[in-house]
Amino acid sequence: MALWLIVVLVILLGAYIRFAPSDPAKWHVAPIGDQDRDLDGGVVRVVETGPDGLLRLDSFARVSDRTSVLAGSVDEGMITYITRTKVIGFPDYTTVQQDGDTLRIYARLRFGRSDFGVNRARVDEWLALLQP
Repeated sequence: MALWLIVVLVILLGAYIRFAPSDPAKWHVAPIGDQDRDLDGGVVRVVETGPDGLLRLDSFARVSDRTSVLAGSVDEGMITYITRTKVIGFPDYTTVQQDGDTLRIYARLRFGRSDFGVNRARVDEWLALLQP
């Protein structure tokens, strides 16, 4: 009986992780900082891209696997993307803001304490695609 209870709890937790609403007021916030930082559950990157960095990054972020836009637009100068893991659907949030020629990126997890470097890898991949 205890085994069934554990199985049901795991299924319910998985469903909550997959279907929990994402509040733009909480996650669509401007990245803060003027230097790169690696965090336990995410990453901050600040790069000089020219005034069209957000437009270029948006073009391939939107077609990245399991990634969608939570809020914002290129015209607003800031976009927050949700990228979900393949199996369970853990959401990671990446906010990208254009500030003149500077692009500020803040990628972070929602659940847990560590993202095992997946946010850093994704952001660094996106930044590599920005290179000429």
